[in-house]
Formats: sequence, structure tokens, C-alpha cells
Amino acid sequence: MLIIQRSIQRSIVASVAAFVLCSGSAVAQQAYPVKPVRFVVTYPAGGSSDAMARIIGGKLTEYWGQQVLVEARPGAAGALGMEYAAKQPADGYTFLLGNFGPVTANPLMTKVRYNVDKDFVPVSQITRAANILVVPVTLPVKNVKGLVALAKARPGELTYGTSGAGSMSHLAGEMFKRLAKVDVTTVPYQGGVFSIAAVQGGHIMMMFSDAQPVMANIKAGKLRALAVTSDTRTPFTPELPTLAEEGITGFAAANWWGILFPTGVQRPVIDKVSTDLGRALATQDVKDRLAIYGVEAVHSNPQQFGEFLKSENERWGRLIREAGISATQ
Repeated sequence: MLIIQRSIQRSIVASVAAFVLCSGSAVAQQAYPVKPVRFVVTYPAGGSSDAMARIIGGKLTEYWGQQVLVEARPGAAGALGMEYAAKQPADGYTFLLGNFGPVTANPLMTKVRYNVDKDFVPVSQITRAANILVVPVTLPVKNVKGLVALAKARPGELTYGTSGAGSMSHLAGEMFKRLAKVDVTTVPYQGGVFSIAAVQGGHIMMMFSDAQPVMANIKAGKLRALAVTSDTRTPFTPELPTLAEEGITGFAAANWWGILFPTGVQRPVIDKVSTDLGRALATQDVKDRLAIYGVEAVHSNPQQFGEFLKSENERWGRLIREAGISATQ
């Protein structure tokens, strides 16, 4: 009888503990946040990442009744902001806007003082942006097939510009070389503005550029757009085919941005932030404001974003190893 009573007592205690734990999690999820939240950006104030953070942060402020304060921590191609965010308390009151460069590309090419897998937990992807393959209007090609044919006829002569080693413009160019089986020469510049000007002036023959800085010149007839680098057509340039549609099978190279927490944040908080991000990204005003910067609003839950990060790391890691790409190129 005594054994039975003790068994019953243990069951009651366990049930109460489980109830308290579940209730506590629910309360934590409902109450959060109870004070301002910091939103760390790894690039300077005034740039596109800063603008995205302010657009998203403003909507979360509306939902939460607490300020979401954007904090720029630029430097070392985003590495300083990543290091800073990784060291913040795991209380849910600091989250990070990460993107392709510092989250995926940089750790694959150079030594960094953070480990994305160990130091961060994924919350949600928030935006993506295809690059546009542009050429000078004087180049005698009208489509990707023509460009590939010209490159094969003149091996090593055609040049493509990049905005720096490891940038999306650089890695997309290397992907193009391998998948199209062409020999084109890399010409690095100190930023996208300079490489775009070089294409427009006919000094280099092609570039995979962010959409926003080239759209006006494309519309004005100063640059010729041939294709987008995403795996599907974009809502901003629906008339442009993908490179895969143009015969470059398997080509997919799009920039992206997403939210991460320092490791250790409670799951209910992660889930709440992800859910509220989904609400924000589904609103038309947020979509419209993001579109100004040439980015498309997207949302994923923490598991989906984690799987996406893993696939990006594997895919780009393979290309970087096979092509022998380094941060000093």
C-alpha cells in the first residue's frame, strides 16, 4: 500500500511540474517582450540591410508595444556584427539580421571568430533578392545563349566584374563559369557601383548585379539585362528568364536575409518572433516598402530556415572548394 501511495504522489508531482512548465512556457510566449528589443545589423546605417531592419522592426513595434531598436555594428564584411551578436545574453532581447555574406560565404573562405551553427539559432528568413546578369548595350548578344557562345568563341577574353571577393556577384560569376563551361576572367572592384559603371562603359563585358542599382540604367537603355540568377522569375522583372531557363541547368544564386538569435534563447520566444515575423511579412505595406530595395518578402519557420542555411552552406562550400575561391581574390 505504501509503495502504491508513493507512486501516486510521484505521478501527482510529475503532473503538476509538467503543468507548471507548460504554463510557464505559455506565459513566457504571451508576455514577451516586456522591454525594448535590440535588432543588430552587420552593415552601416543607411544601407539596404539597415532599411530592412527598420521596416521589419517598425512592424514588430506595432505588434508588441515595445520598441525594436536597430543597432548597426558594421565592419570586416559583417564579421564584427556577427561576433557582437553571438556574445549577447540569450534572453530574447537581442536578435540579428544576418545575410548570405557573413552567415554563409565569409566563414567558408576565411577564419572568423564566430560559429554560425554553435553561436546562433535560426528564427526565419525574411527576404531574398535575385541578381541580374547585365552586359553593355554594345556587346553583340541579346540573350544568355548568345553570351555563352561568344565566351566559348573567345576563351579568356570576356571579363566579368565583381563587388569584391566572396560577394554574390563574384560567386555567381564562378557558378556561371563552371555550369556554362566557359572561360571568363574575373575583374574585382571596390564595390558594386564601380563595377556597374565599368560594365556600362564597356570596360568589362558582364556582371551579376544587385537589382536596385541597375534597374534605372536598364530601363534607360544604358545596360542590357539578360537573365535573373534566382531559380524562379522575380516579381520585379517578370519578363527576364532565369539562367536555368536559358540552358544553364542548376544555376541558382540569390542573396538573402534572415533573423537569428544567440544560442540559448527559449523556444517559445523563438517561435513567437518567427510567427510575428510571418504576420509582418505578409502585410502589403511591408512587401511594398521592401520592394523599393529590390528584395522580396519571404518567411520560413525556424526548422525551415535551419535547413535552408545548411543547404546554402553545403552548396556554396562545394563551389568554393572546387573553384579554389578565397577571400583574397
